[in-house]
Amino acid sequence: MIDTVAVSEQSPIEKFVEVYQAVGKDNLETLGSIYSEDILFEDPAHRIEGYDNLARYFGNLYENMLECRFDVHTYAVNGDVAFLNWTMTFAHQKLSNGATRKMEGSTMLTFRNGMVVRHKDYFDLGCMIYETVPVMGSVIRYIKKRMAE
Repeated sequence: MIDTVAVSEQSPIEKFVEVYQAVGKDNLETLGSIYSEDILFEDPAHRIEGYDNLARYFGNLYENMLECRFDVHTYAVNGDVAFLNWTMTFAHQKLSNGATRKMEGSTMLTFRNGMVVRHKDYFDLGCMIYETVPVMGSVIRYIKKRMAE
């Protein structure tokens, strides 16, 4: 007798996490399995409308990345909206001489018919970019240190 096991379909958030934790410059096309054609993507530096524009953005981004990995720590879902907390580990050839850096952030996703129609990232842009500029970085780190005292 053959045992049968019920295979459950992945929820949209599970599929999103799986794709994001595996995405790299060699498999960017997998993003098409989670984003709708009319996606609205926003982060502190960009507002991108439409999947074709988003695919171009990711292509350009990963072209200069020496390393990029997302580790999703937690997520919560309420209806068609999900929130995630993550750490991005990255090395960009134009930032910090290509040194590996880590940045924590959060994402709000809105789903429609199992696909992401809105993706909004929240992270400290200063940590990612401004703190890597020699003089500006020193000033920002000093201000942050003083504010923490």
